[in-house]
Amino acid sequence: MNRLALITLAVSFGLLSACASTPSSSSAQSQAPSPSSGGVPGTQSVKSKDGSFVGEVTGQPRTGSPFAKLQIGMHMDEIQETMGRAPDRFHTYETGKRWIPLYFGNDARRMQVLYKGEGCLIVTGGNIWGGAGGDLIAIHHDATGGCYQP
Repeated sequence: MNRLALITLAVSFGLLSACASTPSSSSAQSQAPSPSSGGVPGTQSVKSKDGSFVGEVTGQPRTGSPFAKLQIGMHMDEIQETMGRAPDRFHTYETGKRWIPLYFGNDARRMQVLYKGEGCLIVTGGNIWGGAGGDLIAIHHDATGGCYQP
């Protein structure tokens, strides 16, 4: 390859990367989609607390439960502070966005969290390098824990 072809390739890649990059963390939250309801009865779409994206809430919380204070868009540290404890169980998994070339959003991975006696949460797990993420995108009120799918 000659020098001009290499320069053209480098400039093209730089422009593509700039177009696909996420300018700020607040914009990254707007890329977090609401998960599919899958036809679950009692599921409602709810705007995040900053209004930048829509998440899902399924079921009804127990009266007086700290789980009832959770809001779509909260960060993981806010969730644990509100709940007053760490989750009982959790696991992470990849989303289909993991395989999109040049995807720099915060939803390439997700984390499912179980609070026994309360329900499950779905939180963005970050980009393909593990950075960003931590935004609450789904709340499933289910005291039986049946919502947790390891």
